[in-house]
Amino acid sequence: MTNFAAGFAGVLPKATGTGSWPGTSARAAAEVVVGELADAIAHLVELPARGVGADLLGRAGALLVDVAIDTVPRGYRIAARPGAVTRRARSFLDEDMDALEEAWETAGLRGGGRVVKVQAPGPITLAAGLELGNGHRAITDPGALRDLAGSLGEGVGAHRAALARRLDTPVVVQLDEPSLPAALAGHLTGVTALSPVAALDEAVAGPLLDTCVTAAGADVLVHSCAAGLPWNLLQRSTIRALSVDAATLKAADLDGIAAFVESGRTVMLGVVPATAPAKRPSVEEVAAALVAVTDRLGFGRSALRDRIGVTPACGLATATPEWARIAIELARQAAAAFAEDADSI
Repeated sequence: MTNFAAGFAGVLPKATGTGSWPGTSARAAAEVVVGELADAIAHLVELPARGVGADLLGRAGALLVDVAIDTVPRGYRIAARPGAVTRRARSFLDEDMDALEEAWETAGLRGGGRVVKVQAPGPITLAAGLELGNGHRAITDPGALRDLAGSLGEGVGAHRAALARRLDTPVVVQLDEPSLPAALAGHLTGVTALSPVAALDEAVAGPLLDTCVTAAGADVLVHSCAAGLPWNLLQRSTIRALSVDAATLKAADLDGIAAFVESGRTVMLGVVPATAPAKRPSVEEVAAALVAVTDRLGFGRSALRDRIGVTPACGLATATPEWARIAIELARQAAAAFAEDADSI
């Protein structure tokens, strides 16, 4: 099994993107990502601007095993059989993999051991976002929730293995869980005010995450830009790394991060703006934002070199192509500066 000692910890520098990317050209995106992150953790991008089947939930249509999706006015629903939406999602995924493989070959990285990351919606976010045939969220049906997690895990595992063979390199998995805090807090809206969505029990959510982790066949990173992460659940889970937006962190989150790091796992901090700010930050300013968080964790900086990485604050789909490139360049440079000489920052 590929572990984060080969990807998110123990290798300098440590940086990656969170997944989504601006524009519609898979080839152009892959060239930038491989070029900027070839010595860090390159990733298979998502290009939501292409439309149906290309966004976070749409990508699941290409990954789910024996489960199909279709569109409804509010988004996506579970369908009885594969149709145009599933075919479109699979076509986009194939295009993205072809583009990444081409860029990887051109850069001479095949067989070099550089880690690549793939992303997929996590089981809670997927079930929160997909509708059942009756219009209710799939997360309201325990059977559908279980089936989706199993199907997703199997599909993600097969996808990861296929890309690892094509690139001849280790591939790790990111599960995107922006809806996890809301699902656990009972904040998801129902079809009507008379049909609220009950809070999901952590005792249910945890095993669903672990189901996907086991099926992935490699260590898994969970990413969420949302505030209010369930640190007790995450600490008990089998995930090996977390990716968070540093701007959402409160005191309780810092305690959670410290415990997570102390358990030997990795945290990726989103300290690079996801869209272009009025003034481009310097590498030093990004590194300073990083240590402003890490210095509150109660560890010496040198002790965190193998446990802290850098990403943009969230997905880059709404950024300009120029800023997307700059953002991951800044993440890579700041991660290198922290890893090489954290005490001098």
